[in-house]
Amino acid sequence: MSATKKIHILFHDAGGGHRNAAVALKAVCEQEQRPWEINLVQFQELTDHLDVLRRLTGIRIEEQYNILLRNGWTWGSEHLLRILQLTIRIFHRPMVKLLANYWLEHPADLLISVIPHFNREIAESWASVYPERPFVTVITDLADFPPRFWIEPVGEQIVVAGSERAAKQARDFGKSEGKNLFQASGMILRPEFYAQQKESCAAMRRQLGLDLKLPTAIVLFGGYGSNVIYEISQHMDAARLPLQLILICGKNDKLAERLRARQWNIPVHVVGFTREVNRLMHASDFLIGKPGPGSIAEAIISGLPVLVECNSATLPQERYNTEWVTEKKVGVVIRSFKNEAVAAARAFLEPGKLNEMKRNVVAQHNRAVFEIPEFLAKLLAKQRPEPEKEQQAEASPTVANAGR
Repeated sequence: MSATKKIHILFHDAGGGHRNAAVALKAVCEQEQRPWEINLVQFQELTDHLDVLRRLTGIRIEEQYNILLRNGWTWGSEHLLRILQLTIRIFHRPMVKLLANYWLEHPADLLISVIPHFNREIAESWASVYPERPFVTVITDLADFPPRFWIEPVGEQIVVAGSERAAKQARDFGKSEGKNLFQASGMILRPEFYAQQKESCAAMRRQLGLDLKLPTAIVLFGGYGSNVIYEISQHMDAARLPLQLILICGKNDKLAERLRARQWNIPVHVVGFTREVNRLMHASDFLIGKPGPGSIAEAIISGLPVLVECNSATLPQERYNTEWVTEKKVGVVIRSFKNEAVAAARAFLEPGKLNEMKRNVVAQHNRAVFEIPEFLAKLLAKQRPEPEKEQQAEASPTVANAGR
């Protein structure tokens, strides 16, 4: 049997966090020269012909999700979520069969999922083909949103939780440390967020054409941007706050054009899609954005407190994140950017307030992207050799029955 282990990581592009987690995990394993061959598998492409919404609208379900985010159409998202989950249950059997056939044709020693909703189907399909090989779900949210979001009550699913809340939820579903639960110290982040910055904050601001001493907020709403960025910036500008803004528009080109076309009273730097968020955070003092787990984790590792919003339009799986921010005293949570952003920003600018929150930020220690490969290595070390011919013979009839 080859010394090189094969690993599949399942991700999708509904939001940017799932791909980021998959890419980050692969990158750090390669940097550490792990004897693994890691294959990133785009789940949407794998299951495209089972996408009911695409049949009806011509638009992939993940792109429909991103359209909602770009436009802020997230009111009632919990009801849409439950409809999606019902649809997944209806297509459970064909999904399990499709996935099982893929695993048979593309064998691996370990399967990792960094996506929600489909983990029961993934677990059943994997166990039907490779019952002795581990299946791991890495939760990319600070907490689960049960039922049927991240954690499934099946023993075949091993859960990696990035917070005490998520670990407790996993235990409530019957998971246990040492068997099928591992608690990491936070969310997976790209390795460059841990690298020592060669440029000073002043040098970065000089490059961006910003004031070297003025407090700086980076405004970030994920890789697909959001039109609320314009609204927030407009309010800050009208109030003429002693503040400057770095506005990250992601793939929302229309938003970037609109922001660049406006005349501003305060210093503003507009950025489109970028892979240098870590450098731009280094030039900032705090983050304004949606309470996504990735954005919050990136801000915290960069030493930035956060200003986030939580209300009925907040995605249900992200609402706990705002509780975490309040509990750890690493930022401010408001009900409405439209009505409260200016007052909240003023609070950040009060003497001593920003430094106080920064001290709380520094107290957080997230090393998840380095801890998880160690955990995976232990799982692979426990794996018993399986003769390839016997495995193929056993797997073939199993796949035929998968999902029945």
